[in-house]
Amino acid sequence: MKYPMNFRIFLWSALAAATPLASAQVDGWLNWRGPDQNGTTHETNLPSEWEVGGSNQLWKYDLNSAGAPVIANGNLYAFGYGQDGPDPAEDVQEILLCLDAKTGEKKWEKRFSDYISDVVYNRYGVGSPVVDAETGNVYLQTSNGRCVAFTADGEQLWEISLMEELSRLTFPNGRTGSAAVDGPLVIFHCVTANWGTTGPARDRFYAFDKITGELVWYSSPGIRPVDSSFSMPVFGQLGDQRVFYAGTGCGNIVCVNARTGAPVWRFQLSQGGVNSQVLLYGKDKLIAIHGKENIDSTSKGRLVCLNIPTEYPAEQIVLTPDAEAWRNDDHIGFTSSPILVKDRVYTTNFTGELIAVNAADGKTAWHTKIAPDQIHASPIHGDGKIYAPFFEGTFAIVDEQGKVLSKAEIKDESGSGVKALAAPIIWAGKVYLSTRDGLYCFGDKDRDYKTNKGTDEKDTLGEVAQLQIVPAEFAIAPGKTQGFKVYGLDQQGHRVEVITEALSWEKFIPPTARVKAKVDATLDAKTGKLTAAADAAISAGALKVTRKGMSATTRGRVEASVGYSEDFEKVELKMEFKGEKVNFPPLAWLGARIKWHVLEKDGSKVIANRLDNLLFQRTMNFFGGEDMKNYVLEADVMTDGNRRIKSEVGLVNQRYRITLVGNKNQLEVSSNYERVQQAVKFPIKANTWYHLKTAIKDNGDGSGVILAKAYVKGEPEPAQWTIEVPVKRLHPQGAPGVFAFSPQAQKRVYVDNIKITAGE
Repeated sequence: MKYPMNFRIFLWSALAAATPLASAQVDGWLNWRGPDQNGTTHETNLPSEWEVGGSNQLWKYDLNSAGAPVIANGNLYAFGYGQDGPDPAEDVQEILLCLDAKTGEKKWEKRFSDYISDVVYNRYGVGSPVVDAETGNVYLQTSNGRCVAFTADGEQLWEISLMEELSRLTFPNGRTGSAAVDGPLVIFHCVTANWGTTGPARDRFYAFDKITGELVWYSSPGIRPVDSSFSMPVFGQLGDQRVFYAGTGCGNIVCVNARTGAPVWRFQLSQGGVNSQVLLYGKDKLIAIHGKENIDSTSKGRLVCLNIPTEYPAEQIVLTPDAEAWRNDDHIGFTSSPILVKDRVYTTNFTGELIAVNAADGKTAWHTKIAPDQIHASPIHGDGKIYAPFFEGTFAIVDEQGKVLSKAEIKDESGSGVKALAAPIIWAGKVYLSTRDGLYCFGDKDRDYKTNKGTDEKDTLGEVAQLQIVPAEFAIAPGKTQGFKVYGLDQQGHRVEVITEALSWEKFIPPTARVKAKVDATLDAKTGKLTAAADAAISAGALKVTRKGMSATTRGRVEASVGYSEDFEKVELKMEFKGEKVNFPPLAWLGARIKWHVLEKDGSKVIANRLDNLLFQRTMNFFGGEDMKNYVLEADVMTDGNRRIKSEVGLVNQRYRITLVGNKNQLEVSSNYERVQQAVKFPIKANTWYHLKTAIKDNGDGSGVILAKAYVKGEPEPAQWTIEVPVKRLHPQGAPGVFAFSPQAQKRVYVDNIKITAGE
């Protein structure tokens, strides 16, 4: 993985590494759940009513958003999407917006084009930024997994494409939730199907250094996911360890060590993904809600209180059903999160009810019908009042006894209800609400507010008890060098120092590794500097550092670059799968080992997509870096099939997918189906090899042309491109990859003779 970083950032990081980071330098509502991680504020004298456009509405900003804004030192940051130009396709971009929190005046914005994702048009902007309390930096994960970091002034610190670097999966619902910042780390939550031990698709957490963007740890605390999840970590203390709790796409509630990523415990809550935030109640209770099928009945939805461990275990444990302190089946919360006010839990139900539950015994205290339904938005609490938006545009202010104090109906110009999918937030006497129609602010115009956090206290450091290598995963191209930092951590996981002396480095094959492989690069045993020669082969493996009886490992890949070619002839077919001699594709290909096989076809060794799992009927796998540009990618491709059904096979070049669509007899160029999608007629015969050649032309003014040609293998190459697609917003870089789609896991595709050469 590559980490754009200037010298000022590097120096700051080096200085900060030796001392624990103080917090509370920044004041505000820094994450969407508020200062106590439970959707509440300590402010008083908050508004009891609101009428859209009424006297206490201070401003409205036109932003289509489904995520809560955040506020830091007078700046409001919001995530949404908008159209910047007349084209309803190419001109739609996601937006990170910075406003003056008092006036609603824009200070800056950053726009992001979607690429090669499954996100549908109206599901953009379903997430929230987060602000670091120490630096004021802003972090965001966009809908297709682009993780970005900016200063309060809008200067970009770093950017990472999780899709191209860690094989993050995308989903039509576009849900990304929010990152979480803790100490020196920013943690993102997503589903990935990476390589090696992280090749199987799992719901994972990735912790990056918040200053440099380097990967510090990754964690797979659950089991195989059946859904995506955007539950954000909720931090707490377990024994002497810093941990966090979250729901996952495999239906679990998990506890993870926040400093090392080690899984601590998990509890199976539901049959589907858990998206709602959990609540810590006291020192030994956790409250969670879900809206999928229960594990012990066919009913859907449940609010549960767990008795959780109070001592840090030696290894991950699985909590059994008897860990439940109580359950309440009146609740179906698909994505709306509960709030905790003293000993009372408030939730919204999918039928549009607001429900109050006693946290001690789980009994329902009252419920009030407010709207027809509820899907995503969460309530918040302040000054004895609950502020609750509902899906079709109802916004209610309700007291703690269930009495509705105010009820507003948010409608568009046609009179239809506006989708309200985000939790509101409260700051300085004002309530802020994001909707698909705009961002509203109402309340006290002139009030300021400062939290009373007291004096910052630094963590007390112990002796170095463990080592940690950063980055925890790397990818380098041939001819490049990778360096590492070794942190000395104390028993509690605090960074004590950066260690540079008396280190011993070696290439390492973990005893449990199924593939005994080493990365094709030269390792300096003293400094840990890893250098890939210009002719280094695409490969993957682990490294180990040792000092005074302590050790740590990292892993990484030499990835493809210009000059890469692969005909698979050197792969020994030493496995058998369903009566066929096969082997795995290259280890360094992301997400490929469970989706492709190398096998014999037409007298040559090729790769073919596997059809044994319906979930993988569609796959896209990368083998180069996200910073690649101006390259020609070509290969021989073929689809199995007949007159009635054929598959799709193609290549990915610089974030554009170029595909032979068998059933349509088309050569298609797309980036996201609703953003860029053009095709030309091209007759495709099943079980016939074609040569597919792709290139990207950069016009130098931000625009470009996607070029592709296809022809029967063995025939002369046409002088002209088969298709040329002009785009006014060219993706300036992107990783090479392969693409396959076998509808209903029928009819394979085949790829052979892959080659990357330099563009013009």
